[in-house]
Amino acid sequence: MNPTELDNQDQPVNPTELDNQNQPVNPTGLDLRIEGLEVAYGGVTALNNVNITVPSGGFISVLGANGAGKTTLVRSITSLLYLHKGRVRKGSITLGGQSILGRKSTAIVKAGVAQVPEGRKLFPNLTVKENLLCGAASRSDTDGIDDSLEQNLELFPQLRPLLGQTAGLLSGGEQQMVAVGRALMSQPALLICDELSLGLAPRIVHRLFELLTEINKARGTSILVIEQNASLALQHAAHAYVLELGRVLLEGTAAELRGNPMVQELYLGGGGEAHTSYAAIERPGRERSPAHGQRSPSDKPPPAPGQRSPVPEP
Repeated sequence: MNPTELDNQDQPVNPTELDNQNQPVNPTGLDLRIEGLEVAYGGVTALNNVNITVPSGGFISVLGANGAGKTTLVRSITSLLYLHKGRVRKGSITLGGQSILGRKSTAIVKAGVAQVPEGRKLFPNLTVKENLLCGAASRSDTDGIDDSLEQNLELFPQLRPLLGQTAGLLSGGEQQMVAVGRALMSQPALLICDELSLGLAPRIVHRLFELLTEINKARGTSILVIEQNASLALQHAAHAYVLELGRVLLEGTAAELRGNPMVQELYLGGGGEAHTSYAAIERPGRERSPAHGQRSPSDKPPPAPGQRSPVPEP
């Protein structure tokens, strides 16, 4: 079965028909709305009834551990699920009021959506400049492309002396700058960043998030950050969602989530019993693990200093 057939099998929108009709996405406003989204890989459900909104000009963060469904969410928005044999079972994704389910990725990019993928995904044998220009592949305005390139170099001045350098030889931080710059070359109205902090030094990650905030405020670009680093993401986002096991577990303003005991325990390293409470909710019927610092009833107290541990009875 080819990817098109696989994608057409369960998606509510037939991508082949849409592509044959060459229907462009012409959103009147760039609110991104995800409603009741259910996604599966084979028989395994990866997202279940997910509802997320990215308002025009907003800065939204989606938090969650590995396996929570964050990358699947990005693949669904950018129409790349079929590459991973995934499919949308239910729900809708609209951009400016128009469905983008099943649309070609190129059409979604032209509509104003750009992605900084997890792991950067640069072309290692191309130069920094060539990688940046790849982001402008959907554009034909030569003068505008040159202006965008210069804007990127002003945003990331470290890249100017590296324009002729092969991208595969750059440091991780430099590669991430190229990845962000490449996405910005398409002049997106919505920028999606998937695990921006992955494998980078904290100082570099902080600077990248500061630049995202600057882009959001100065250009009005909507930002959707998919991130494990909850502490940093909640410092910069206005609103956030917490994904767990493919479902939206929590939603609220960044300030509300920073003060939420469950978020503090699971993602911000705080104390409390949120972890055990969550375990009881998510895994009914299982015995709770003792809270941190507590012993289960079957545990024996440790020996006092200077005393030997008791010898087990035969």
